[in-house]
Amino acid sequence: MTGPFPFSAIVGQEDMKLAMVLTAIDPGIGGVLVFGDRGTGKSTAVRGLAALLPPIEAVAGCPVNSAHEGEIPDWAQVADRAVVEKPTPVIDLPLGATEDRVVGALDIEKALTRGEKAFEPGLLARANRGYLYIDEVNLLEDHLVDLLLDVAQSGQNVVEREGLSIRHAARFVLVGSGNPEEGELRPQLLDRFGLSVEVASPKDIDTRIAVIRRRDSYDRDPGGFLAEWRGEDMALRQRILDARAALPGVAAGDEVLRDCAALCVALGSDGLRGELTLLRAARALAAFDGADTVTRDQLRRVAPSALRHRLRRDPLDEAGSTTRVLRVVEEVLA
Repeated sequence: MTGPFPFSAIVGQEDMKLAMVLTAIDPGIGGVLVFGDRGTGKSTAVRGLAALLPPIEAVAGCPVNSAHEGEIPDWAQVADRAVVEKPTPVIDLPLGATEDRVVGALDIEKALTRGEKAFEPGLLARANRGYLYIDEVNLLEDHLVDLLLDVAQSGQNVVEREGLSIRHAARFVLVGSGNPEEGELRPQLLDRFGLSVEVASPKDIDTRIAVIRRRDSYDRDPGGFLAEWRGEDMALRQRILDARAALPGVAAGDEVLRDCAALCVALGSDGLRGELTLLRAARALAAFDGADTVTRDQLRRVAPSALRHRLRRDPLDEAGSTTRVLRVVEEVLA
């Protein structure tokens, strides 16, 4: 038995793991941006999350993972319409991908052999109801950034070219990773990520030894290592399912709303997306904790990931974004 490295077996990087779990509980949070050094487990965590997530119910032959027959797009020729369980899709968007591969295009083979104008779905169709993962997201070409912004805003992919006029649902959680030394992310796309996380190589010798030991065990005996950690992964999966079920009943009082607004005003974040994301993330964390009400403790824990990438640059403040957020959190929530 082989598979990706177990999510639960990842050593450290608790902020990154928690952010990904919160988006699994509430995809409406808006995705996760992970910036940090090479070799810190960014892509390993994404692939481990894919194996951890509960399956989705979808029409077997539907190219966009429709939940039931009534949602199948008109253009899709679906022979098998039975509703089955499928693994939650996690689709990689490579940097060199063409626009046609991302959004879909005319099926050239059918056009040449049968004279039919048929649509060949792209990566966005496959990612619907799942995750779209972009490694080195800060190096993504500008025209693909613009395209992703449009789709993220509307939840639909629209293709109008070569005599085709196609649209289909494209709702996915965007997960991006990158090294900040290789370039900055465009502000418009940066703002679309609900949570952001900074990861770094562990400095503690014992932690590094634990990483080496687990990775070596996995490389030598993948099947045995997966079996050893399966119980931990399944327990985490059940916690995610329980949190999803409890999420609609988690309350957030006026005091929490005031705290969200006060934090964003103190930090000078633009718009209201910061408050809304902070509230959703705190509510998801409360559900994950088994609480029925959001508290300041949850706000404190999610504030850095929800707000650090929404700060205006301050040339007079040499502190990093995480330090600035933590400082304001302590001042506002003292």
